[in-house]
Amino acid sequence: MINGTVNKVSTENKNIVWHETTVSKLERQEKYNHKSAVLWFTGLSGAGKSTLANAVEHKLFERNVHSYVLDGDNVRHGLNKGLGFSDEDRKENIRRIGEVAKLFVDAGVITCTAFISPFREDRDNVRAILEDGEFIEVYVKCALETCEQRDPKGLYKKARAGEIPEFTGISSPYEEPHKPELIVETDKVSIEEAAEQVLLYLKSKAII
Repeated sequence: MINGTVNKVSTENKNIVWHETTVSKLERQEKYNHKSAVLWFTGLSGAGKSTLANAVEHKLFERNVHSYVLDGDNVRHGLNKGLGFSDEDRKENIRRIGEVAKLFVDAGVITCTAFISPFREDRDNVRAILEDGEFIEVYVKCALETCEQRDPKGLYKKARAGEIPEFTGISSPYEEPHKPELIVETDKVSIEEAAEQVLLYLKSKAII
């Protein structure tokens, strides 16, 4: 026990019980005729994560696959509205979205998450709460110079001017995945080609 507050939280947690649903994940997958998983798109700002995630979802939708995109900016409008961009807040941001993504997987949905998620440990922690094969790390690889040239939100310009502290790739590190399931180089292929790479992976693993 560190203090009274921590002790109280610990005691409360002992009274929380996970309730199994009457419809299982497997039953949902069988009904939908495809497996569920998390496509975790990670990479620098401007690498094309959101664009690729949405392109993949559109292709899945056309194939009657149940899917959903969880986008970094969108999540910060609601669920993670109170979080900033310190290392601690970034970790909490990823922890929360990992738990939400897990619920989507349980619902039988292929979940496309588009987050910079700069720290390798945080991504690994999300992988750890999912079953084998359910966490598909997609490294959206793109040279920093190209990301800066794109700069769709004008963030790199502000970061270079010192207006945005702790900006990934400039004043805060990005830790590349060691062994991602898939590497998509968006500075070398079109979004259409990149999306097809992701679908081919899903087919190769019999997920769709």
